[in-house]
This record gives sequence, C-alpha cells and structure tokens, in this order.
Amino acid sequence: MAGRNIVVDTISKIEGNAGLEVVVEDGTVKDLRFKITDYRRFLTVAARGKRMNAVPSFLSRICGTCSVAHLFASLMAIEDSQGIEVSAQTKALRRLAYDGLMIRDHALHLYFFVLPDVLGVDSIFDIPDDPDNPGHTLLRDSFDIKRLGSDITNTTIGATIHAPWPTLGGFLKPPEHAKFPDLLARLEAIRPQVLRGIEMFLEWDASLVRNSDYLCLRSDERFDFLEGDVTSSDGERISEKRFKQYLRYVRIPHSHAEGYRFSGTQEDYLVGALARLNLNHDVLHPRTRADAADAVSAFPSDNVFHNNLAQAIEILQCVDDAIDILNDLRFSEEKRVRPDARAGTGVSLIEAPRGLLYHAASVNDEGIVEDYDVVVPTAQNQINIENDLRYHFERNLDKDDEGLRLDAEGIIRAYDPCMSCATNFLKMDMTRR
Repeated sequence: MAGRNIVVDTISKIEGNAGLEVVVEDGTVKDLRFKITDYRRFLTVAARGKRMNAVPSFLSRICGTCSVAHLFASLMAIEDSQGIEVSAQTKALRRLAYDGLMIRDHALHLYFFVLPDVLGVDSIFDIPDDPDNPGHTLLRDSFDIKRLGSDITNTTIGATIHAPWPTLGGFLKPPEHAKFPDLLARLEAIRPQVLRGIEMFLEWDASLVRNSDYLCLRSDERFDFLEGDVTSSDGERISEKRFKQYLRYVRIPHSHAEGYRFSGTQEDYLVGALARLNLNHDVLHPRTRADAADAVSAFPSDNVFHNNLAQAIEILQCVDDAIDILNDLRFSEEKRVRPDARAGTGVSLIEAPRGLLYHAASVNDEGIVEDYDVVVPTAQNQINIENDLRYHFERNLDKDDEGLRLDAEGIIRAYDPCMSCATNFLKMDMTRR
C-alpha cells in the first residue's frame, strides 16, 4: 500500500461536475487535487447590457437550490447602486422568505444526503418503512420540515425557486398574508421534530478536526443572514463594501472554479453554517439557545462534520425567527420604491445556506448594468475542502480503498457544497504501485 493512485473520475447526480485525484508514493500523499470541472457558466457576463430591474431574476438562475439567495443578493446590490432604501416591512418579508429557504435547503441536505451516513445505509431508500425505526421517523420529519420551508417562501414571495414577486424597492405583488396564521401554527408545531433532528446530529460521532479560519456575517442585534459585517476568527470586522478588497484570487489549474484566500495570507478559510455557529452562537434566538442548549454548547468547534449540526440548529433558529416575524408583522399595502435610474456601483454580502455570497453591480445612468461580479461560497471553500481531504488522507493511508472513498465522500458532503446533490456521488478507482 506504499504507492497508490486514487482517481475519482466523475461524481454523478450533483450540481455540476467534480472529481478527486490522489497520488501516494512511499506512504506519503504527494499530490491531491479536488477538481470542480463544470463550474463556469458566465452568467455575470450575460448580465451586462441588461436593464437593472431584469438582472436579479436572471441571476437567480445561477442556482436552483439557492435561487432565493442569489435573487436577494442581486436585488440588494442593485438597490445599493441606486441608493434605494426599502421599507421595514419589505426587510421583514425578505427575512421571512429567507427563513423558509434555510429551513427547506438545510432539511434537504441533512435528511436526504447525510441521514443515510448517520444510519449506516446507502440511501434513504434503504431506510425501513417501519414506524418503530428511528430512521423512518426522522425521514417523515424531514418531509414536514422541508414542506413548511417551501410553503413559507411560496406564500411570501410567490415561489421557492425563481420567485416572481420580489423586485427592486419592494414587491410586484403583495404576499399572501391571509395564509400567515396557518404558517404560524405549523411553525410552533414543527419545533419538536426539528429538535429531534438536532439531537441526532449531536449524537453522531463523525469527526475531522483541523483548525481553520472562519468567516461569516455578524449582526450584534440578532442571528442574521441578510445584514451585518463580515467577522473573522480573530474578531476583525469588515463592511460589505470592503470585503472584496480582502479576497485574493487564487488560480487553481486543475479546477474550473476560482479559489480565494483572505486578507492576503496563505491560509485557507471556511464559510457556512459551521462558521456562523462558531462566531454567532451568542446571538441565536433565545428559544433556540434554550431548547437546543446541549447542541449549541458544542460551538465553537473545529470539527468539519459539525457543519451538519450547525445547519440543524439553524433550522430551529429560522423557525423561531419566522414565528417572531409573523407575530410582530402588521401587514399593510405599500408601494415599492421607484427612483429614477442613476449611475452607481453597489454591493451586497449575505449568507447563502453554504456561506458568504457576494454580489456587486455597476449600473449606468440609463439603468443598464455595465458590469457584475459574484463570489459564491463553494469557490471560497474549495481550498479548505482540498486541504481537509489532504489532512485526512495523510493520516489514514492504512485504510483500504473503499474506506478512503467513503471518507472522502463524507468530508466533501459535510461542507454541503453546491455540487453535493446525492448521497452516492463518489466513484473512485485505485491502482497500487
């Protein structure tokens, strides 16, 4: 086993294409390459020349799963370029819709992709159809949780994917607020099921501990996905307008995805739910902190598998935040803000389910987008994922090929990257020499 070549040629049933190549010589990892091979689609280039009010809907097509994240990030970047300040009601409704996105997206990842790993089965189709089986109960929970997240977003912005109602300065159509009381009742009822999932991921003993730097948004007022400054592990706070100045683009020859380092250092960094819980656990909703106290006490954590636990806690956070919004909101019909077009550059930085999402727009005085830039979470995490894989392989070369393949699968999946769309996504061929 001194010399081995590990090749993951095609990762199937994913969003995009990725692979893994590992070269082992004399019992040492000589080379490891995590390759994203179908990543660039040039949508930001295609946004140039379009009217600013059309661009957010267009760029929501960057991702079906995170459509709402790209929609809101684009709206906020262009609004910033135009000096548009939306109403408090619009902000609250966007926050509510975003809670729905996080509930739905995290439930999809945790229960459909990761739950089989926890239970030691190949896929959700191998979970026995037996009410006495814990996996069966958790899977049924997932259907309720995911459906509720979708219904929140559908009710608030018109659709879970490529929502038609949000627009620059407000809404094209008011939300279906008559459905809010039913959503409120369902949110209260779902909490025990969400807590059951948190307990499962707290008890799961999967571990890969490697010290990383963490980056996320932080608002001192609340646990917020849409507003705040970027904060790092050392406590530095950076405004969204300065964020791109701290990123250093890294060309990765074996990948179509761009990579990034932060603040000019040579260190990798991690974005996503693990970063958010590490740096923001103190501002979680009081009910979330109280009812998930054991799980919250696990943070800060350097275990990459705790990204799954962090997502489970965030589901409860979003449930509790949505309950507050629905209890406090006094909905009224209002017109959207529609100023005349002006030349300007705007940025937005929000937390997509997988981490920091950056949008920047340059608009001319006729309302035409002249330039656009997007930095997605998976690009920021790519170097960290590769280094985690290297770290694990260097310490576990005594394992057989199948064991290493499954380990690599779990590590990649722990990040919930944009290409992880199925439980079985690594096909690995190994040759020994």
